[in-house]
Amino acid sequence: MKSFRLALSTEEKRFLGQLVQWAIRRTLAGEPVADGDVPRPPDGTLHAPLGAFVTLHRDGALRGCIGSIVGHEPLYLNVCRMARAAAFEDPRFSPVGAEEVDALHVEISVMGPVTPCPDPAHVEVGRHGLLIRRGGRTGLLLPQVAVEQGWDALTFLEHTCRKAGLEGGCWRVAGTELYWFEALVFTPPR
Repeated sequence: MKSFRLALSTEEKRFLGQLVQWAIRRTLAGEPVADGDVPRPPDGTLHAPLGAFVTLHRDGALRGCIGSIVGHEPLYLNVCRMARAAAFEDPRFSPVGAEEVDALHVEISVMGPVTPCPDPAHVEVGRHGLLIRRGGRTGLLLPQVAVEQGWDALTFLEHTCRKAGLEGGCWRVAGTELYWFEALVFTPPR
């Protein structure tokens, strides 16, 4: 796997962070967030069609995380859409309230290409994210999850199976598809 090389400037990262806040606040205010309403960045990388995940934490605990693996729209629009989804549509959590917005810690993961993993022995914790698929079930864990949890590569593989609702070790079973990817993961500067 070639390394995913994507560079965003501090200003581009700041723009995306401000966009996450804008999308959440605007939704809470009941104002429209149609594509034409979204602040538009200068031309450049933020207009490339890239997948992205927006992760929200509050007081160190996960508060929402939603993303798209592949980009079908400009990155800035994707981040805006995923911010709203993470705040209001993650089925694991109740919607974010107005009193929480200032306390949210935002993390953005810009997705690199998702490709078949040729050998699970080559999975590197902190570098690779994993996606597993079998029998209509799919599970995905971002690269930073294994680091945050203190997992080794084998434990990471096992938890990706569980995320898909499959038994541990399913990645060894014929017919299971295992993919890997890299991501540019950052906390936007304020």
